[in-house]
Amino acid sequence: MPGENLSRDEARERAALLAVDGYEVSLDVRSALGEGDGDGAPRTFRSVTTIRFRCAEPGASSFADLIAPSVTSVSLNGRDLDPSEVFDGSRIALEDLAAENELVVDARCAYSRTGEGLHRFVDPEDGEVYLYTQYEPADSRRVFANFEQPDLKAPFRFEVRAPEQWTVWSNGAGELTDGVWRFAETKPISTYITCVVAGPYHYVTDSYTREFPDGGRLEIPLGAMCRKGLAPHFDADDVFLITKQGLDFFHDHFDYPYPFGKYDQAFVPEYNLGAMENPGLVTFREEYIFRGKVTRASYEGRANTILHEMAHMWFGDLVTMEWWDDLWLKESFADFMGAFANVGATRFKDAWITFANRRKAWAYRADQLPSTHPITADIRDLEDAKLNFDGITYAKGASVLKQLAAYVGQDAFLEGARRYFKRHAYGNTRLGDLLAVLEETSGRDMGAWARSWLQTAGVNALTPQVLLDAEGRIDELAVLQEAAESHPELRPHRVAVGLYRRGADGTLQRYARAEADVDGPRTVVAELAGAEAPDLVLVNDDDLTYCKTRFDETSLATLREALGELTDPLARALCWSALWNMTRDALLPAREFIGLVLRFGGRESDIGVLQMLHAWADSALTHYVAPEWRERGARLLTEGASEQLYAAGPGSEQQLAWARFFARVTDERGLELLSGLLDGKATVEGLVVDQELRWAFLEPLAAHGVVGESELADELARDDTASGKRHQVRCLAARPSEAVKAQAWAQVVESDALSNALVEATIGGFAQASRRELLAPYTEKYFAAIDRVWRERSIQIGMDVVRGLFPALQQSRATLDATDAWLAAHEDAAPALRRLVLESRDDLARALRAQECDAAASTG
Repeated sequence: MPGENLSRDEARERAALLAVDGYEVSLDVRSALGEGDGDGAPRTFRSVTTIRFRCAEPGASSFADLIAPSVTSVSLNGRDLDPSEVFDGSRIALEDLAAENELVVDARCAYSRTGEGLHRFVDPEDGEVYLYTQYEPADSRRVFANFEQPDLKAPFRFEVRAPEQWTVWSNGAGELTDGVWRFAETKPISTYITCVVAGPYHYVTDSYTREFPDGGRLEIPLGAMCRKGLAPHFDADDVFLITKQGLDFFHDHFDYPYPFGKYDQAFVPEYNLGAMENPGLVTFREEYIFRGKVTRASYEGRANTILHEMAHMWFGDLVTMEWWDDLWLKESFADFMGAFANVGATRFKDAWITFANRRKAWAYRADQLPSTHPITADIRDLEDAKLNFDGITYAKGASVLKQLAAYVGQDAFLEGARRYFKRHAYGNTRLGDLLAVLEETSGRDMGAWARSWLQTAGVNALTPQVLLDAEGRIDELAVLQEAAESHPELRPHRVAVGLYRRGADGTLQRYARAEADVDGPRTVVAELAGAEAPDLVLVNDDDLTYCKTRFDETSLATLREALGELTDPLARALCWSALWNMTRDALLPAREFIGLVLRFGGRESDIGVLQMLHAWADSALTHYVAPEWRERGARLLTEGASEQLYAAGPGSEQQLAWARFFARVTDERGLELLSGLLDGKATVEGLVVDQELRWAFLEPLAAHGVVGESELADELARDDTASGKRHQVRCLAARPSEAVKAQAWAQVVESDALSNALVEATIGGFAQASRRELLAPYTEKYFAAIDRVWRERSIQIGMDVVRGLFPALQQSRATLDATDAWLAAHEDAAPALRRLVLESRDDLARALRAQECDAAASTG
């Protein structure tokens, strides 16, 4: 039988044959404490699963999924099967099925250190052990035997034996009786959203009550948990506030009561994702609990994630895609609803600005990679699925849904969602099921829209063309639409075209706006004829569509002189985004973009936009400026960030953002200030150098060789926590020596001893732009290792290594040639591995084109 990688065809065949009536899963995790299994064997736990299922063709054969070191026994319909004959390490062969079947599997499953399956974490601060599960797309089979595909839903009943002092949670409400935690049976759900969390977690409770017009009453017990070591920093009150606001909002709009009983939220360590929508027990990365001062953007981001996962209770959990082709049916909706609910229900009323500036940047990048795909993707197997949790499935899909809501009308859009839930509750759907309800509620033919926006790939560019008459007024304003040669589709866009001009006070204000349907290569916006000549034309004002915005020469000249004078924060964010896309596309020299950030960044009022500008400027310096200008660029950014750090309001979030940016981009000239801020010999009025900021300052000091192993050990003693350990590991790998880089490489590539979080930290420290020459020897080593790493390591670690260690800082034609040579020699490599290498190659080629553009600016 094939290995761990389930194909779509296999899943369809099995779904046509089987229907699952229920699972009973018994786990014994008492082995999480004490000594391991010894002799280098993985630490394991007992997993006993009973599956009741029907077969449409009695006598047929199928298989169950299980990834485990060993299987003790297998029983099918009371008949004992020899595990050595039916279990191959990832599948259990099931022969001669009856019409009604009962499968019982007793196995020893392995605890995970990669965040896949049942993850075991030992807190270095107090030695406590914490467990949690993470499955999407297909890792529940690492914890219990099952049919691992989203369209074989069933009710689940879990029971867990755990150490006496622990608490255990699962999807349903639980109680401890006779030393066993037993949980209420779930509604029919998919395997990948079942969940268990266990350990001495700090747990806080609250409740939510909803009165319905018919007199009905819904009460939802709320819980939130984290490691004990993070309890002093846990602002559960704000988590519960956002949770209650979200529940109100979604009940107002969805007209379908929350269907999964309780609502727990667990903030867990060493988590690979942002969060996971397990019904009744949502899991989050614990970095959403802030150990130090953060900006409002961080709280907004956490609120967005809470609401995103909550939207999944309906989009994804109640109604689930049939196969991963339609992953967007849950992720695009949840991404859209996260921003929609943030604006509509919480204190974060500017969340659409964040969406336009941050989320769509993720989408624009993904949609220009060689691996771009339609929102409704062609997912052949589980490896494809794992890689499609990307900017297209999330952010492009959400952008398109935002446009769809405008296209059919918000009322029709939400009524379509309501019918979708009621019609397909606890079932599985495809694209056509959603389009059908939207056609009903809107009266529009959704087929053409879906073909243009959901079933084709690529992003269009929209550019204004302004013709003036003799009096200096607009004679004709047209919007030109372009597409990449690789994806030539021109799409219908509903856009708002805004005209801006400078007033007497110097500010840029909008004085005219017209909405238009852009279709084809050139569309005239007749409504704007006769308007006074603009200083700036913004062709996607208010961010109604998904496109790359371009500027005519007049508009670009205006932005060069007066970008900071744009008074509307969304328009300003859209202009920044457009300029960044131009930089990435080698249409604007990277040094010019850096100059704009230095000139106007200090006036940016939206803290999320400012932090995005910092990230872009850092990326521009690292990847896009001409190599000969890099040193000067670093000096300019060091000086500019230092100036803004001192100019920002004392104690303000702008000050904090500039302090972090200063640490990220500083050259040797700024190291003395960082050292002084750490030891108290230097101060910036109002700046509190808390523990998280100390680590942010230590990394560049380590990367430049100012601090070494002893100083970092002292800092870990000061912050002897899980977070402190991750920071220390990153800083250790950042040190500028051949021996350090060799050790870091060996720890990640040649060994699997590190947990997922420490792999990530080591890779982050290894790849330092300040000493590129130390990384040069690893180009050849990278291409020699990745095929083996992909075969031998888990897919998550494989992805981290292949992406994180690609020689992106060796920016030369020789690196491109080495990449091409590997691709040519490995045409039969796993498609997912080739995709990752192709994406990294594309990023490198883009960097080289941008560097050519930037170099030309110095001679032009």
